[in-house]
Amino acid sequence: MLFEKDFLAFYSIMICRYLNNIKGGKSMQLNINDTIDKLVNLLNIPSPSGNAIKAIDFAEKEFNSLGIKTYRTNKGALVGTIKGECDEKQRTLSGHVDTLGGMVKEIKSNGRLKITQIGGYSWNSIEGEYCTVEASNGKLYTGTIITTKASVHVYGSEARNQERNGDTIEIRLDEKVNTKNGTEKLGISVGDYVFFDPRAMVTESGFVKSRHLDDKAGVACILEIAKYLIQNNITPKYTTNFFISNYEEVGHGASAAIPEKTFEFVSIDMAAPGDGQTSDEFSVTICAKDSSGPYDLELRKHLVKLASENDINYKVDIYPYYGSDASASLIAGHDFKTGLIGPGVDASHSHERTHKEAIENTIKLGILYLTK
Repeated sequence: MLFEKDFLAFYSIMICRYLNNIKGGKSMQLNINDTIDKLVNLLNIPSPSGNAIKAIDFAEKEFNSLGIKTYRTNKGALVGTIKGECDEKQRTLSGHVDTLGGMVKEIKSNGRLKITQIGGYSWNSIEGEYCTVEASNGKLYTGTIITTKASVHVYGSEARNQERNGDTIEIRLDEKVNTKNGTEKLGISVGDYVFFDPRAMVTESGFVKSRHLDDKAGVACILEIAKYLIQNNITPKYTTNFFISNYEEVGHGASAAIPEKTFEFVSIDMAAPGDGQTSDEFSVTICAKDSSGPYDLELRKHLVKLASENDINYKVDIYPYYGSDASASLIAGHDFKTGLIGPGVDASHSHERTHKEAIENTIKLGILYLTK
């Protein structure tokens, strides 16, 4: 009889532990390969700031396939909502599908294109990159971003030492044109968008390398978080809005149209590993401060506690030259607590790379945040 009681007590303890682990996220069953597939599909959709409608369409289709109703703001951002246990106070998770890019500034006399930047990056980070120009008539033309003195066989040391800037970087079109008039006849004009080839690749070792992981990796995390809640019939603690912005890279992505009942706003955006940083490509990073100032301390401590208590690989870091949708929302005058989490992305705004583990850890922390 004593043995039976001991067994039942032991069995009860194990069941409680199992249920607590599920509730706490330690046993979350995530289909990371499916998430990565969605990420690669999204990476291959051109979406520089101001021309992100196809990426917004992609996110909307994913939400709608889960039965999540969505709407678009006047500025073109996407909002989807899952009703929670409490509806009077709401949480909003944000990510942005807009990316870096270029715009035709001038058609040169030799038929090549001078561009202006969309978003902030160093000119040398796009040198040698394949690109596509979307003409005003809708036609697409491929090309290569090179310097005006690209050949070392012709220019020697000048090619090596030439400063990289808006005057020395140009697009060489893959068309038989060598005059301004010839390029104009293609339908290309000032103001046309330039898409950088993402060159998305997933390695056997689990790395994802591509342009524009900032912040399509974050959006892929949000889509997986939403899917997990729906497919597991989990009701979040508070009604949860998913805000997919389309102007973050130029500073005003989440500056308006945030659901009015929001009391906490958390951006899921890339972390910035590098010298002097704690972030890496395998963890979810909880940001303490960026160039706009500190994020809410109470919310940050809550996120750290969730990660720590549930065996999630996390880091806390500060980004010296960085702004997010969360910081943009505060600058615009919104009154709520803000946080910032995300996977570590090496060489941000250049040839970016992250790892599946960072994406998985970000998803798990996002789920815990919404359900605890």
